[in-house]
Amino acid sequence: MATSAVSAGTIVVEVLNNSNYLDWSVYLRNYLLAQDLWDAVKAIDEPPEDEEKKADDPLKAWRKKNAMALHTIQISCGPEAFALIRDSNSAKFAWDALAANFKTQALLPSDLPVESATSSNNPGYDESVCDFRQYQPFFKAVRSGDWNKAKELLTLHPNAARAKIPYSNKTALYIATELEHEHIVEELVQLMLEEDLEIKSSGWTALAVAADRGNIKIVKCMVRKSKKILSIATENNNMTPILLACISEHWDVVRYLYSVTPLEDLMPDKGPYGAGLVCHSIGVKKFDIAQELINRCPKLVLTKDPFGISPMHALAFLPSIFPRINRIREMKLIHIQSLQILDHMCEVMTHLDGKEMEDVHEAIFRAVERGIFEFFDRIFQASPNLVWSYNRMRRNAFQFAIECRQEKVYTLIYKLDKRKRSSIANLVDTSKNGMLHVAGMLSPLAKLDNISGAALQMQRELQWFKEVETITFPRSREALNAEFLAPRDVFTKNHKELVKEGERWMKETATSCTFVGALIFTIMFASAFTVPGGNNEQTGIPIFLNKKIFMVFIVSDAISLFSSTTSVLMFLGILTSHYAEDDFLKSLPTKMIIGLSTLFFSIAAMMVAFSSALFIMIHQQSWIVVPIIFLATVPITLFIWMQFPLLVEMFISTYGSGTFDRKVKQWT
Repeated sequence: MATSAVSAGTIVVEVLNNSNYLDWSVYLRNYLLAQDLWDAVKAIDEPPEDEEKKADDPLKAWRKKNAMALHTIQISCGPEAFALIRDSNSAKFAWDALAANFKTQALLPSDLPVESATSSNNPGYDESVCDFRQYQPFFKAVRSGDWNKAKELLTLHPNAARAKIPYSNKTALYIATELEHEHIVEELVQLMLEEDLEIKSSGWTALAVAADRGNIKIVKCMVRKSKKILSIATENNNMTPILLACISEHWDVVRYLYSVTPLEDLMPDKGPYGAGLVCHSIGVKKFDIAQELINRCPKLVLTKDPFGISPMHALAFLPSIFPRINRIREMKLIHIQSLQILDHMCEVMTHLDGKEMEDVHEAIFRAVERGIFEFFDRIFQASPNLVWSYNRMRRNAFQFAIECRQEKVYTLIYKLDKRKRSSIANLVDTSKNGMLHVAGMLSPLAKLDNISGAALQMQRELQWFKEVETITFPRSREALNAEFLAPRDVFTKNHKELVKEGERWMKETATSCTFVGALIFTIMFASAFTVPGGNNEQTGIPIFLNKKIFMVFIVSDAISLFSSTTSVLMFLGILTSHYAEDDFLKSLPTKMIIGLSTLFFSIAAMMVAFSSALFIMIHQQSWIVVPIIFLATVPITLFIWMQFPLLVEMFISTYGSGTFDRKVKQWT
């Protein structure tokens, strides 16, 4: 497949206009076939089977092919043609739209004799095409936005306002809406009947196009004429105008259409449109509409939208709506609104049973996977029996939280009484893996990537294993799974590579820091015997001994010497460690913390010693002393910038309050 940029001239002889569609389409079709892009124009829903076999990610490959085909079509269009498909994201839709608009014009050139088209002996005779020929000047005037000329033509052919283009079924209103000729739309709507606004082209009404484009003026104009068109859905993706505006995030159009749409049109028995509006509103955090709709129709909570997603699932997909820190007033409002919607969903859920609860179970595990502990907490408070729910692998919600390494969700297990906690902790899945076996499995990569360095990643894995171990029975710690492995064996097997990476990371860091520490030690040791200003030849005492700044030099030199020595010893301890799994929990991090801390103090003290020595020797030349002392802060700043975040993260991870909060209030 070609990937280099091409110009229109290398694809077609001339760009598409009102008179060359037939030749243009032949050139372009052959080019798309040669570039293996024609499949994207002919297919609409999914890639062909052979494409799925070739690509590791068939959806991504299909999107790329569709984008290349669409780009090829767009650069081969003239200005008028491009305006029709400017906002299209489908190569097929663009091709069909151009065919619908320009194929008729190509079939009916302006100099075509009327007799040849109307002759009953003509085997290619099409009455609709023939009738349309008289309306062609009117449609051209509409496309160009010239209402004065279009109005003159309407006096000759009054039915032209309601005429449809053969093959595409487009009316003048549809074309004017596509091109956003607002003044023409307003005039045409007045001349048309209500049922004329229901005419579809490629499965879309003119109102659907206006809503998708976000043209509020055109939308209002059409809705004032007919309310019935509000409930007419597109044929290709089953979307009503309000859903199209919602997906395109034209919220002025959405709020207007919501205000004029009858509530019964959004009820579950009328289709997935109400649920779709709730789901999309939740997805973009417009909770006012979602909350109002759910309050007015609670059944929407578990109704599927056109994509098969329920509002409860939509809420479980968005961890960002439950911010841990509400930094601004707007985020606080979003947080409150999202919790209100969730509480209302919980009320609806208490009246469900049987098959209706399957969707709730799926939403629970989705929330666990995304780490939305508020969702999890409120659901279980509303229906405590859901703590026993399990997924396809028969893992309960807390086992799944361990698998996904969602500590906030897992911590909620301490809201259960000890009896329930013990019972849940000793359940097994289809592979006879208990909770501790699951803790012995490797974290998802997305969670590990949030932790700096393989050593800290290994430490976090050990912390998870030790935490889960505290709530399991002693016999569960030795229980075997379907592979005849105990929990600790599972941990060792799954973390073998991470131990090696952690050892490599520790040794590389320690080696680099040992070199720096040894260099500082050497310099500071030599500086102690070659003091600035020299010594008195008779007594051997430093000449500037009685100056305060000299004492600053001596003290900082000593601090730097002792700190660098300590640092080197700690890093040597890391290099000589035998790197057992449990060493990553406390021993190795502690040595690294001490080593980095003392190295930082030695660098800082060395810069102070250097600055004080420089001041002693050339203190009368302040113009040079001050800038040099200022530059002495650069190494300290660089160290803080590069290593201090790691030092803080390691200290918090090792000696902080911990990842798991056991001090939670139990569910009543």
